[in-house]
Amino acid sequence: MTVPRTICLGFLMVITVGTLLLMLPFSTANGSWNSPIVALFTATSAVCVTGLSIVDVGTFYSFWGQLFLLFLVQIGGLGYMTATTVLLLILRRRLGLRDKIAIQQSLDVEGLSGLSGLLQSIIATTLLFEITGVLLLMPIFLPQFHDRPGLALWQSIFHSINGFNNAGFSLLPDNLIQYASNPALVGIMTGLIIFGGIGYQVIMEAYLWGRDRLKRLPCKPVFSLNFKVATSTTLFLLVTGTIAFFMTEFRNAQTLEGMDLSEKVLAAWFQSVTTRTAGFNTIDITKMTSAGLFITIALMFLGASPGSTGGGIKTTTLRVLVNCTKAVLQGKEEVLCYHRQIPTALLFKAIAVFMGSIATVLIATILITLTDPGVDFIRILFEVVSAFATVGLSAVGTANLSVPGQLLLIPIMYIGRVGVLLLVGALLGDSKPSFVNYPEENLLVG
Repeated sequence: MTVPRTICLGFLMVITVGTLLLMLPFSTANGSWNSPIVALFTATSAVCVTGLSIVDVGTFYSFWGQLFLLFLVQIGGLGYMTATTVLLLILRRRLGLRDKIAIQQSLDVEGLSGLSGLLQSIIATTLLFEITGVLLLMPIFLPQFHDRPGLALWQSIFHSINGFNNAGFSLLPDNLIQYASNPALVGIMTGLIIFGGIGYQVIMEAYLWGRDRLKRLPCKPVFSLNFKVATSTTLFLLVTGTIAFFMTEFRNAQTLEGMDLSEKVLAAWFQSVTTRTAGFNTIDITKMTSAGLFITIALMFLGASPGSTGGGIKTTTLRVLVNCTKAVLQGKEEVLCYHRQIPTALLFKAIAVFMGSIATVLIATILITLTDPGVDFIRILFEVVSAFATVGLSAVGTANLSVPGQLLLIPIMYIGRVGVLLLVGALLGDSKPSFVNYPEENLLVG
């Protein structure tokens, strides 16, 4: 039982428990037993913080079903090892070496020291953002549910937790389309999504920098390379995505054309943010232009940052690959980023993540094309990338896919959450070191 196998089997265990809970009669609104396929799909989507659903969770599930769904989203956002370790700390059990290595790999951090403090910081950060989101969303939902303040509170809790964990489930029938021109809701939800997708380490560094600035300490702040790459790449993708959506959907009568200029910018901004693994939408995704769908696919595939609740190949992987290409074009033998040399092992890892992700998406797209030949190719590709990158947006309506197509999306969501490399490591086991060196030989490339 290697560490990757522990993490992968842990997610499977949580999905299994969630499926059984969502199948119970009191989890559904009509009080009947839930379909195993619907329960399995919803539980997988929740644990993998995807947000895809083949039923309307706001009307199909009862309060208890929605509560179970929320717990699964929270566990999936934190990660199986993080949630399990927090439970061990609450029970005052000491972490063994195996536990620390598992946490290190699941959080993608270096070193084994200070992991207990890091976990406590992660929990505190999560609660801080989610509680703040609830308090800020209450005044927005209260006018709509003025006669039922309890429901307004539940809407705030549900959307805040789903927003920070980049899950994308909504209890509203049209997701957030009715709030497309509401600057307050757009600002709150995009803030939760961005902070949830930027990574806990980045948030911690920003907090420490702000604390030192308030104390007016004389030391010069030194940000890590991960902080610089994650923040700069995220900002670039957000701005670029907003401009791209604004231009491609500006004349689309079914999305942005009927809005005034400020509303168009607001909707384009929200779409740029939510495509980076969140899954909420303020415009009808099924009515977007082909160019808009393709831009969405690209942004979903890139995803959020490491150590976050988001999916995709991650912003740092993109930056490493871009800088690697830049180094080759400039004729350099080392890859640099912010005057730091990228280790060769990290280059190999970035290439492996990219190639593994491409292979997974291509195979899944081909298979679903065979099970659902009547659906446009770009919409099938959209659905697969949305599932793999744990986004939750749908251009065809997941419920409109055939049962085999829906079943194929389940392992895709799982692979996207645990990661391609971690899953391969779990299947193959620990690699054995080789003491044999082979001679080098050149070949034609490009």
